[in-house]
Amino acid sequence: MELPVVEKRNEQQFLLASMSQLSHSPSVSTSSPVLARFRIGCGVAELVLSGESEPNKAVAVFDLRSSKLFKLSPVQSLCISQTSESNTEQTCSRGITIQYKTEEESRAFHSAFEEWKTPLALQGTDLPNGTVSTPKSKFEEKVEASSAKMYFDYYGQLLHQQNMMQDFVRTGTYYAAVIENRNDFHGRVVVDVGAGSGILSLFAAQAGAKHVYAVEASEMAEYARKLVAGNPLLAERITVIKGKVEDVELPEKADILISEPMGTLLVNERMLESYVIARDRFLVPGGKMFPTEGRIHMAPFSDEYLYLEMANKAVFWQQENYFGVNLSPLQGSAYVGYFAQPVVDAFDPRLLVAPAISHSIDFASIKEEELYEIDIPLRFISSVSTRIHGLACWFDVLFNGSTVPRWLTTAPGAPTTHWYQLRCVLAQPLYVMPGQEITGRIHLVAHEAQSYTIYLTLSAVVGEMLHTSFGKLDLKSPYYRMSQSQAYPVTQDQQPDQPLQTQDT
Repeated sequence: MELPVVEKRNEQQFLLASMSQLSHSPSVSTSSPVLARFRIGCGVAELVLSGESEPNKAVAVFDLRSSKLFKLSPVQSLCISQTSESNTEQTCSRGITIQYKTEEESRAFHSAFEEWKTPLALQGTDLPNGTVSTPKSKFEEKVEASSAKMYFDYYGQLLHQQNMMQDFVRTGTYYAAVIENRNDFHGRVVVDVGAGSGILSLFAAQAGAKHVYAVEASEMAEYARKLVAGNPLLAERITVIKGKVEDVELPEKADILISEPMGTLLVNERMLESYVIARDRFLVPGGKMFPTEGRIHMAPFSDEYLYLEMANKAVFWQQENYFGVNLSPLQGSAYVGYFAQPVVDAFDPRLLVAPAISHSIDFASIKEEELYEIDIPLRFISSVSTRIHGLACWFDVLFNGSTVPRWLTTAPGAPTTHWYQLRCVLAQPLYVMPGQEITGRIHLVAHEAQSYTIYLTLSAVVGEMLHTSFGKLDLKSPYYRMSQSQAYPVTQDQQPDQPLQTQDT
């Protein structure tokens, strides 16, 4: 219950059911009622915790400028802060779990916490695991609000989580990578970045993780808590924290990060940046990342049927008498618009006209800013005489475990995943002969809708003239072409978890 407010809001008191320290260091905990007092001490807003029987003996003091409160359940919260214990000068980043008697008490305490913290929210302070977020977080600065809302609403729905979990290539590879490398997880602290349903956190706990912090910003965090609670043998070693990795604070550093940050063309949705931020904020030096590395593979392709399908979409706008209206002034714009859509489908690898090249991204060393623009030079040697209709792309990621390194690939010809492959179709095809050199560049520029603008250039010499074709595509708005065949047999010398042979750029 909330006790009477005293001294004109200079102090506000709550009587809580219990509290316990979350970290594995020597802890302060009590199962008896705890007196929580919000007050101003030396001009600073504080949360002071003490036993009900000894209200003047502080058990822990939280500086609200460096504190955050997260709801773990309707009647349980996690408070993380840079704190000082009574009678010591030691300062550390720590977490306290708070148990309430009722949901109403929980809501009142959270409301009071924000009310006392708000006047000081602009000050910020450094913590061992990062910096307290300002009113507008780093994520919000680079992502438009409407895109973020749509993104978190999408991943907050169980049907979309099911779609990913039922991708058995994806889920099975993650499970194998974790269980086959249980030595990397056993007795270690794990952070699951963008935990979703919490399935990867449960895998890590199965592998013997000491503790797993499952960080999820969408409403899926509530479902993750239910799923974790439904697996009691693992639940005591998993804490679900609702929030963005750019903002949350954890009571300890992680020995290993696990995440599924890959989007279409590896980089779509820009979650790789959050993965890198989590690395910089939470991972101990020399800690492991699952996945460890990603590669984007590219090759020119020839697909006359796809090209005609794209071009014919704009035929509708050629009509000059559509219910008495001339639509033809928009035909050119429609044509450009259709070719601005990358095509997502599964295609036959025999459509490729040259060996693929690859561009590697080392998640353990890349800087976040290096993901804002990705520039890849292209050079291929055509193996056939044909018309090139664009550039085909796919990716793979490496789980570089200590025992069994394992690849997850989305290559054409390999078992199909929910990522499929991606093709950038050019409005102007190029003619090539066997042995002819094809050059160009693909330039990816991040934008605020959590995706990239793709600038593609391909060139080939025809006779004595250099022919060049350009394309500008929006990775955010692809054409999902799912009516095509989606599975092709793997050759006997090509293992499902091995990528196609490629040359590095």
